[in-house]
Amino acid sequence: MEHGAPSAARFAAVTAGLVVLLLVVAVAALALGPVRIPPGEVLQAVFGRPRKGAYASIVWDVRAPRVVLGAVVGAGLAVTGTVLQALVRNPLADPFLLGASSGASAGAVTVIVLGAGAATTVALPAAAFAGSMGALVAVYVMARRGGTVTTGRLILAGVAIQYILSAFTSLVLVLSAEAEHARSILFWTLGGLGAARWDQLALPTAVLVLGIGLLAALARPLDLLLTGEEAAHTLGLDTGRFRGGVFVLVSLVIGVLVACSGAIGFVGLMVPHAARLTVGAGHRRLLPVAALGGAVFLLLADLLARTAAAPQEIPAGVVTALAGGPFFLWLLRRSARTEGIAG
Repeated sequence: MEHGAPSAARFAAVTAGLVVLLLVVAVAALALGPVRIPPGEVLQAVFGRPRKGAYASIVWDVRAPRVVLGAVVGAGLAVTGTVLQALVRNPLADPFLLGASSGASAGAVTVIVLGAGAATTVALPAAAFAGSMGALVAVYVMARRGGTVTTGRLILAGVAIQYILSAFTSLVLVLSAEAEHARSILFWTLGGLGAARWDQLALPTAVLVLGIGLLAALARPLDLLLTGEEAAHTLGLDTGRFRGGVFVLVSLVIGVLVACSGAIGFVGLMVPHAARLTVGAGHRRLLPVAALGGAVFLLLADLLARTAAAPQEIPAGVVTALAGGPFFLWLLRRSARTEGIAG
């Protein structure tokens, strides 16, 4: 898994490069939009005291929460996608494709339509977590046969669960008489960062930091899963219990993120593969690189969504789907010849 100094040097270089790229993209996201703001004014608005003027208000109150949320959601989706691919030993695993995002959306939409009132800030993430967990478990149980999870069954199970959840979401919408619910459900279906506010960022940020910390501590058992079920058992890993615990943790992270951004697909599919190409399959190095890569990717997608058809805004989930769809088809064709994740 780890290969000494050259590998460590490569990891350090890749990490440093991604941090710099993330900062550049974040400044670009703060500067570009219907009102273009010079980079110097952006930095003054972010770090200056006091924050006064139109530029400072646009940067700090409108764009900065969106950038922070995009980085948090992108990092979280990339990390959970990386972990799901290890848990089921399949390169096609992804929070969106496995129905976790759809389950979280269905739970959140149900709370919106039923009307949780003052409890919405608690009820939304809780319902999204329950939906995410239920979808993941259902897909995993349906796809597992003879102790293994095959690509074909995984995809069929994921598509089936997504259809069921989509039908459920449509039913909830039909039964609701509120026009506002239609706009909310469209947001959860397509995904986007436009609703970001400072007072909503504490929970997803805390959950992401805690989730990445716990998953990083589980890097070795995640590596053992890649060796196969029998080999992992031989090396002392209780795979059933471990998978169950990590599924709960991943579902919690996905549920909280989707409660803030809606269902944004393919970030957790593409970014982990790119990260493995740069630093290998060892999760101690793979997880932080995937997190940084996911943050950069989603911020770029959201920047494109805001500026490509300005003043019209495209949901970020549409942009990630346009990029991820062809990649998924290529990966599906490749996986027809090779099962599992190459280390």
